[in-house]
Amino acid sequence: MRKLLKVFFSQTFMVILLMLVQVALIAFSVLKIQEHFRLVSGIFLAITIFAMILVVNGNKNPAYKMSWLIPMMVFPIFGGLMYLFVQSQSLTRRFFQRVKDIDRSFSTVLPENLDVIEEIGRRDPMRRAVVNYNVRNEGMRFPVYKNTDVKYYALGELCWKDMLVELEKAEKYIFLEYFIIEPGEMWNSVLEILKRKAAAGVDVRVMYDGVGSLVQMPRKYPKELMRYGIRCKAFIPLVPILSTMQNNRDHRKIMVVDGKVAFTGGVNLADEYVNKKRPYGHWKDTAVRLTGDGAYSFAIMFLQMWDITEREPFDPGALKPDWNYRSADGGYVMPFADTPNDDYQVGEFVYLDMINRARDYIHITSPYLILDHEMMVALINAARSGVDVKIIIPSVADHWYAYYVALDYARELIRGGVKIYEYSPGFIHAKNAVCDGELAVVGSINLDFRSLYLHFECAAWMYGCPAVKDIADDFDKTVERCRLLTTEILDARPLWKRFVSALLRLFAPLM
Repeated sequence: MRKLLKVFFSQTFMVILLMLVQVALIAFSVLKIQEHFRLVSGIFLAITIFAMILVVNGNKNPAYKMSWLIPMMVFPIFGGLMYLFVQSQSLTRRFFQRVKDIDRSFSTVLPENLDVIEEIGRRDPMRRAVVNYNVRNEGMRFPVYKNTDVKYYALGELCWKDMLVELEKAEKYIFLEYFIIEPGEMWNSVLEILKRKAAAGVDVRVMYDGVGSLVQMPRKYPKELMRYGIRCKAFIPLVPILSTMQNNRDHRKIMVVDGKVAFTGGVNLADEYVNKKRPYGHWKDTAVRLTGDGAYSFAIMFLQMWDITEREPFDPGALKPDWNYRSADGGYVMPFADTPNDDYQVGEFVYLDMINRARDYIHITSPYLILDHEMMVALINAARSGVDVKIIIPSVADHWYAYYVALDYARELIRGGVKIYEYSPGFIHAKNAVCDGELAVVGSINLDFRSLYLHFECAAWMYGCPAVKDIADDFDKTVERCRLLTTEILDARPLWKRFVSALLRLFAPLM
């Protein structure tokens, strides 16, 4: 009973309850008006038709358009009003204008490294396209680096060990940006080092997502960390006001130490990511550590997000490490980020570039498989052209509805020649792609609409690095612990499950 009462009176429950009350009041008001005033109902219907015209002619992904058009057709009064309500929010517009302004101001901080781009072009002209796309972005630009060593971690617990080692070396600053931070063995071990470093004068900043860590973190946790000299903030905390801004989450995973070392990948700072807790069986996650020039890009990415709610004077020279690092790897690394406030779908472009240019194979791991039409066509066309296309997804779902939708997409991909595997030991949270033994991406980007269109994301693109072989080898070893899905297996599911999968797919862009 105490636990139940705690849930009922928690911040999370009250915020969600108040938001549901707002939705109910809006729906009730619209229905009452429709019931008593035919003229007003006709006006609202005209508004919905107008909204449908705006959706059809808008510059959005077709799947997103369908996710709006279906509710408008099912609820012709309420659907149009809801769309106009969403599109007219001035707070959301101001927020994204602030993001764009910061992107432009930071775009001059990172050099384009044109000599490295030319070197890649001479080595393989096909690999130059994705680099050009990123450095010519109208917003934040992401250089490609040569003097950066990459270490790949096939498990979160291996990454955790090295994180602690690098944090102990910090002399100037530590930046942490994570979707989820949860008190436990992993976070507590990190926090102990952060406290000591902050006391020693190191600039320590922590940022976590206001929804991703909503349940895990107390509302006043930033103030608690401030007592130790650690600057902390929650990114867009959940408030009891209907707003589309709540839909755009900071899904990045970044740790930067002095601009010399950076970590990214799928690993959040919580115990399940390092298998100290196992709510979904064995948790398979991955990450990379960048040592060298490329780490500085992640420091800039962090400050880009940090500065959204602040206007601090910024001195890039104070953050850039004073060293002349020389990589032993001989490869190229391009850290990049993706934001939902522009027309540059960087994450999707990087994936599509790899898929469309693959010659021998493209191997992908993702916890979710909710794809748009372009990605589906690219994967199937690659498979039909003779490329070995393999995707690993979890066998144990953390969100049942996303798993049901993934199986519906999997069936279509399998029929097109793509091999889909389920990770038998449990949940695979890794977000990797490796192509032809020479190109790979590791980061926070899932193969779903949220990551590709709605969230703030990041990753590291690697070309010709020894770590690419490690990623490819890890994929092959992981496949050995997977079950190959077939259309026969998927068709053998109960009819009601297949129906639910097909029904939920209509709303896939909202998941």
